Amino acid sequence: QVRLVESGGGLVHSRGSPRLSCAASGTFSSINYMGWYRQAPGKQRELVATVSKGGSTDYADSVKCRFTISRDNAKNMVYLEMSNLKPEDTAVYYCNADYLPLRGWGNSSWGQGTQVTVSS
Repeated sequence: QVRLVESGGGLVHSRGSPRLSCAASGTFSSINYMGWYRQAPGKQRELVATVSKGGSTDYADSVKCRFTISRDNAKNMVYLEMSNLKPEDTAVYYCNADYLPLRGWGNSSWGQGTQVTVSS
């Protein structure tokens, strides 16, 4: 099973460039996709960005050209660099990993979430 721990959230200025980090640990065969999702108050959780094991990325239209996702496969880490922040980026950001356990079918894990609050 994969355990995910996020860090790097908090109160950020709209002109700031915070970076969220997510560390994956546990026992597994491989981690395929890793990604960031977010949930604002009163709204459903939505995709922010994903990155494949090979480095292919995908972004929500709302964050394209402002956020950058990356991963370090050797360290089992995924990052989200954020810039040109907007009030609507305020949300709890969750890390997600799709992985293959040592036995059985693919599975998915979620982190506990980290709050990002944008101030102008």
